[in-house]
Amino acid sequence: MSNNQEDEKPSTDSDAGADIEAEGNEEDIRHEDAAEILSNLLQNQAALNINPSNITAAANASKTNFSVGEAQNAAVQHLLEAMKGDSSRGGGDEKGGTKHAFWDTQPMLDEKGAANDPNYHKPIIPNRPPSELRQEPYNMPRGFEWSEVDIHDPSQRDEVYDLLYQNYVEDDGCVFRFDYSRDFLMWALTPPGYQKQFHLGVRSSKSNRLMAFITAVPATVRVYEAEMPMVEVNFLCVHKKLRSKRLAPVLIKEITRRVNHTGVFQAVYTAGVVLPGHVASCRYYHRTLEPRKLIDIGFTRLPPRMTMARMQKLYKLPTETSTPGLRPMTPDDVPEAHALLSKYLQKFQLATIFSQEEFAHWMLPRKGVVSSFVAEKVDDTGKTTVTDFCSFYHLHSSCVGNTKHPTLFAAYSFYNVATSVDLTELMRDCLILAKNEGHDVFNALNLMENERFMTDLKFGMGDGNLQYYVYNWLCPTMKEKDVGIVLL
Repeated sequence: MSNNQEDEKPSTDSDAGADIEAEGNEEDIRHEDAAEILSNLLQNQAALNINPSNITAAANASKTNFSVGEAQNAAVQHLLEAMKGDSSRGGGDEKGGTKHAFWDTQPMLDEKGAANDPNYHKPIIPNRPPSELRQEPYNMPRGFEWSEVDIHDPSQRDEVYDLLYQNYVEDDGCVFRFDYSRDFLMWALTPPGYQKQFHLGVRSSKSNRLMAFITAVPATVRVYEAEMPMVEVNFLCVHKKLRSKRLAPVLIKEITRRVNHTGVFQAVYTAGVVLPGHVASCRYYHRTLEPRKLIDIGFTRLPPRMTMARMQKLYKLPTETSTPGLRPMTPDDVPEAHALLSKYLQKFQLATIFSQEEFAHWMLPRKGVVSSFVAEKVDDTGKTTVTDFCSFYHLHSSCVGNTKHPTLFAAYSFYNVATSVDLTELMRDCLILAKNEGHDVFNALNLMENERFMTDLKFGMGDGNLQYYVYNWLCPTMKEKDVGIVLL
């Protein structure tokens, strides 16, 4: 995103109330939600280790003999009551026994059940032929309708940008808000094999305004030894004023239905909140590049007995890199760099298997979106070989209400492989390159081998974890160092 992006900020959503006010009756969606959940529970209770007593408790509570229809109505009513809880809270503490009206019905890893299952590495719910899948899209509340978004259309891309900017990820204090650039969205949503039907929106029938969004892009993923086609699910976003209508579960079910009809039954995704069934949990670490600005905007603070001058000296970096032959990656480097990364990712238990075409899409430099570099050595015959690779993507945040520093420029560690130098030395150069490109902070998860360099390079631990989930796949949980996939 350019430095003058603040001049291109989306229009305010103060008029959104006109699109939402008096739009439909959310009981429509609640009844379909409950009926769908009841069906899932009855069909899949054995596979999901669900206690059927929770479903029939309402029916058994009365001494009156129920008919089958009455018993189902009682179960639906029981689920509806459960779903009237606070749906605005995305997560909860699994250890504390938090119930999830939607996620508890989904085919997700159950650590307690999986621990007693000797048959790991299989679908939780078996794949089904298209004839056995739901054929029609899930119903929307009155006043809303499904819409496939054409991300190549600049006006529709602007709509997605506006929706995400106004309603997607903010920090707890509502000080920083992710600001995905339009170019970033094009990169994230159009890898080889992407399908427009997986760029799924919900529009107001009255105004045609985009009110919710979810995406899935194709990927081949290996979980332990099992390689399979999956989708990476991302950008689940519902307008703030529609959160009470429980659109998120319907978006998830509809994208799942569409993906299933293509013969794919697994997905990988991440969430900052704790939902049932995460396979791994990683933590973000932050490396300060511009101390004064980060303190000014409240991203970090000056530690006790630390002066600004000392802090700037502490985080000072050289202006030049030290890895011999390190330079921006070019299309000619793709075959060797792809082979280098593919071999490296074999170390990990959860990893993407990139085709050469996919690697080129994700890794070739795009200004303001992704930066990647290779180092090469020359042998005695003059032949060059790519020996090292490092990369980061650009995901900035708006500093809400800050006129002096409207944007926090952040680089996120992507994929890195060091063979001719130590990983710490390569990542020091990566920090230098990020700073030279104008970034204020460099963020990295403690996955793969990243913990090797975090202490020496003065990374600080972040506040929260990022959970990794694999939908409809039974496998053991894993440590952070076993995770070899980075999702945007």
